[in-house]
Amino acid sequence: MTLDPFAGLAETARALADGEVTSRALVEAALARIEATQGTLNAFRIVRTEAALAEAEAADRELAVGARRPLLGVPVAVKDDMDVAGEPTAFGCPGTFAPAAEDCEAVRRLRAAGAVIVGKTNTCELGQWPFTEGPAFGATRNPWNTEHTPGGSSGGSAAAVAAGLVPAALGSDGAGSVRIPASWTHLIGIKPQRGRISTWPRGESFHGITVNGTLARTVADAALLLDSACGNHDQDPHRPPTVDVSGAVGRDPGRLRIALALKPPFTAVPARLHPEIRARVVELAGKLAASGHTVEEADPPYGQIGLTFVPRATAGVADWVREAPDAALLDPRTRDAARLGRLLGGAPLRAARRAEAALHRRIGAFFSSYDVILTPTTAAPPLRIGAMLRLGGLATDRAMIAACPYAWPWNVLGWPGVNIPAGFVTGGLPVGAQLLGPAHSEPLLVSLAAQLEAELRWHELRPPEPLASEPPAAQGCSPARRPRLHGRRLP
Repeated sequence: MTLDPFAGLAETARALADGEVTSRALVEAALARIEATQGTLNAFRIVRTEAALAEAEAADRELAVGARRPLLGVPVAVKDDMDVAGEPTAFGCPGTFAPAAEDCEAVRRLRAAGAVIVGKTNTCELGQWPFTEGPAFGATRNPWNTEHTPGGSSGGSAAAVAAGLVPAALGSDGAGSVRIPASWTHLIGIKPQRGRISTWPRGESFHGITVNGTLARTVADAALLLDSACGNHDQDPHRPPTVDVSGAVGRDPGRLRIALALKPPFTAVPARLHPEIRARVVELAGKLAASGHTVEEADPPYGQIGLTFVPRATAGVADWVREAPDAALLDPRTRDAARLGRLLGGAPLRAARRAEAALHRRIGAFFSSYDVILTPTTAAPPLRIGAMLRLGGLATDRAMIAACPYAWPWNVLGWPGVNIPAGFVTGGLPVGAQLLGPAHSEPLLVSLAAQLEAELRWHELRPPEPLASEPPAAQGCSPARRPRLHGRRLP
């Protein structure tokens, strides 16, 4: 039999375990979809054709003798900031990078769960921006409207999942880089607790603000990939207590106190929430209230949290730039950020790290009054391809903050957040909302997200077709393209 490419992670794993399909057939189909859409979506930097087929055949041999692992034989993708043995890790940069000697810890754990890594997905240069474009690989496009970005920096992973190329993928999130593309491609995006999925061989990626997370079409699939990839290397500095995230799917979250926070944290740049996004998030708040939760408007006491973010982010860029094979090939904005990071990498970085404990106490106290925070994931809908590509550094920062002011504080705190689809705005463009919680709250957030999903059935919507390799203008990818439900256009 053939399997619907939108069947999802858990259903694919079940079909393999029940002998309804082979891993070889699934991987061949995934590789064919990737090839057919690479000219339009451009989701992948590296496609592991021969290696993935060999791994699929090995999985089929295991399945044939009764072996069972959570993802045995399932094709998945990872972002190109994660080491896969034998493949370069360019992280969106131009230049020739040496192949990685071994898998990073997250990939090692995916393999231990039985997953087949079909490729590494595109990301903007060093994950700095909410778009996935650059001279090293071109532009990655949004399956819902190919004139627009899928977001960034995990835009390749989001595009691959949203288009049904793979059932789920890993991304990383340093300022919303899982949640922003999840919101702009109608996906679930889980940013877990710091350390939940190891970032080893970088014990603290970007000085602790970046974590690895999951993208999938359903809450259950995102949770399954999270549980499969989670765990720590012996030398990881952050080792959170074990939680069963998949077990929270379908569990009644109880009656929760939910803060609807529409005001973005303070930044030096004004950010205005798009009125249609505001309306979609308020509608979600209404759904939560109708389900029995107490919802009221309240804003967390963020204060000057932004002052603790910049030193960690820019010092992290400087760390990566030192490893680039040819820094002269990098975007001028990257080189500028690295210079700033070298300036801030001493006393300012140490002060930023010390401030985290006070932020935990102050913002943590907010959770004595509320269980969960509901906020927009972004202030703007998906940007057009090229909108930020050639801006200068200051103009890019201003545009980025204006479009995406809501996600990054949770990276400073290191706490979990989940993007959920909030619906569509003019032009059929997806937007999202965040469920944010205190430390180690992934099960609570997932149970609440799954409760909403059971009612709203957002995973039944699919991007319009065709997405095969035609030039975008030939696809009719005007803003009027609309999503499909089970292959039919919405009324």
